[in-house]
Amino acid sequence: MTSTRASSSPSAPTSGLGVDGAGGAGLAYALGAYGLWGVLPVYFLLLAPAGPFEIVAWRVLFSLVFCAVLLVVTGALRSFLALLRQPRLVATMGVAGAFIVVNWTVFISATLSGHVVEAALGYFINPIVTVLLGVVVLRERLRTTQWVAVGLSAVAVLVIAVGAGRPPFISLVLAFSFGLYGLVKKQVGGRVDAVGGLTLETLWIAPFAAVTLIVLHVTGLGGGVVLGTVSVGHTLATIGTGVITAVPLLLFASATRRLPLTTVGLTQYVAPVLQFVVGVVVLGEHMSTARWVGFAIVWVASIVLTVDMVRAGRRSRRPLAVAPTA
Repeated sequence: MTSTRASSSPSAPTSGLGVDGAGGAGLAYALGAYGLWGVLPVYFLLLAPAGPFEIVAWRVLFSLVFCAVLLVVTGALRSFLALLRQPRLVATMGVAGAFIVVNWTVFISATLSGHVVEAALGYFINPIVTVLLGVVVLRERLRTTQWVAVGLSAVAVLVIAVGAGRPPFISLVLAFSFGLYGLVKKQVGGRVDAVGGLTLETLWIAPFAAVTLIVLHVTGLGGGVVLGTVSVGHTLATIGTGVITAVPLLLFASATRRLPLTTVGLTQYVAPVLQFVVGVVVLGEHMSTARWVGFAIVWVASIVLTVDMVRAGRRSRRPLAVAPTA
């Protein structure tokens, strides 16, 4: 999963929740973006028998290729090359790339090992983790309702941990890696667009992806490299990881230009809801009583945070957009 913090556009409404005119298209773009992120587990399952490290490596490399093509086709290559002359920005995007590759690896590993529901939990609590990181790292002050949401999420994680006999490590790693990713991206603000940002991130981690593929091929670990040995459809689907990574980002960027950012934020839960449905209904993952209780508490926390976000959006002319997932 990749993300950016969206900045307000002069042409976009910046407060309220209304959707009209271009807003209708914006809502469709937002739902399309989060909808695609929500069904990613199904897509990655289609890539079996490839292992998670091979899938992540190809995802990085094909995302880089697809973004490079987009830069050329859209005429944005010159502005991207100008970014390379800003060492601090480039280094910041390298840190962001490190966090996102951890996120991708854990998410894909969870998907292939039958832990889609636990991954979904990570994205349910991610907005709350992001709020908490704002307190710890940026010294932001939380409103009472935000503290309530944080407290409820902590209780939910504890309930699930007690029921499972272990903490939900996958959920926590996904939530914190993505929260830290968003925190790093906040440092660059609107200086880098969605495609340029993803290009810089994948450019940093592409050498590691290439080394990973070489190691897998030489050692045969995890079944080695299977691209090109399964079927034409499998090969095309693997190449398509570049498209499935970039397209939701572009949809999200289009949505933020047309919608109040609070409205964009409210659509964020589409992704984990779909992931939860995929895990429980499609894949038949087990839901213990403790899990149901834990998720119920998380959903209450999400509602509390959403209500707070709506109220803040009505009071402010520049509410924050929520970073996209996966």
